[in-house]
Amino acid sequence: MNKIDFNSKKGFICDMDGVIYHGKKLLPGVPEFIKWLNDEKKDFLFLTNNSSYTPKELQQRLFRLGLEVGEEHFYTSALATSAFLKEQSPGCSVYAIGEAGLIKALYDAGITMNDVNPDYVVVGEGKNYSLDTLTKATNLVLGGARLIGANSDVTGPVDGGIAPACGALVSPIEMATGAHAYFCGKPNPLMMRTGLRLLNCHSADAVMVGDRMDTDVISGLESGMSTVLVLSGVTSEAEIRTYAYKPTVVLNGVGDIVKMAVSAKKNKE
Repeated sequence: MNKIDFNSKKGFICDMDGVIYHGKKLLPGVPEFIKWLNDEKKDFLFLTNNSSYTPKELQQRLFRLGLEVGEEHFYTSALATSAFLKEQSPGCSVYAIGEAGLIKALYDAGITMNDVNPDYVVVGEGKNYSLDTLTKATNLVLGGARLIGANSDVTGPVDGGIAPACGALVSPIEMATGAHAYFCGKPNPLMMRTGLRLLNCHSADAVMVGDRMDTDVISGLESGMSTVLVLSGVTSEAEIRTYAYKPTVVLNGVGDIVKMAVSAKKNKE
C-alpha cells in the first residue's frame, strides 16, 4: 500500500461519524488531529452524509465534546441536496422527510414545502419517517414527483449499534413506485467538487479521510484525492479486501495521521 506525505497536503476532507466521534463519544486522537490541522494551517472540512443536523448544530456537538471548530468547516448532504435542487429547478417545491438540517437547507435555498403536488420528494434521515410519510411519499412519486435521497448510506452508527440510514429509508419508495432516487451525498462527485471548492484546494493537494469504503474512499479516489480509511468506524480490515479498489493508506484512527506527519517531519530535519 502507498504512503501519503501529510505534511505536503494542503486540504483535508473528513467524514464525521466513525472518524471524529461515535455516538456521543469522541474517538481517540481527534483533539490531537484538530490541533495539528490548526497548527500546520491546513484547510479542512468536515463532510458528512448525515442530513439531520445543520452546520451550527454540528459545531455545537463538537463543542460539547471539547472541540472548538468554526461553523464554516462543516458541509452536509442536506446542503448538497439543496444546492443541487436550486441549480436544477430554482424555486421548486418539495415534500421532505427529514430533520432540521435538511428542512433548513431547503428553505435557505428558496425551496418551499408542498405535500399536494410537489416537484420533488426529498428523503433524509428522520424520526418523523413513518408508514404515513412513506405512503404519502410513494403516492406523490406515483403522481409525478421526482425522487431525491440526501445520501445513499444504508446504515449509520448510533450508540449501541447501527440504524437504517437514508439509502435504506428511500428503498421502500423505490420498490413501491419503480422510481430510482438520485442521491446527492457522497460518493456523488458534485458534493466532492463542492468540498474542494470550499477549501480552495486542488484534488492532488487534498486528502479524503473516512471510515467507509463505499462512500468516503470511493469518492476521494474518483475525485483524484489521496484516501485514508480509518478503522475507528464501520469498516474492518477484512472487509477492505472485498472491494476492487483500495485506499491509499489504512490507519487505526486520525491520531495516526499526526504521528506519521510528525515522524516524517523529524526524519527530514
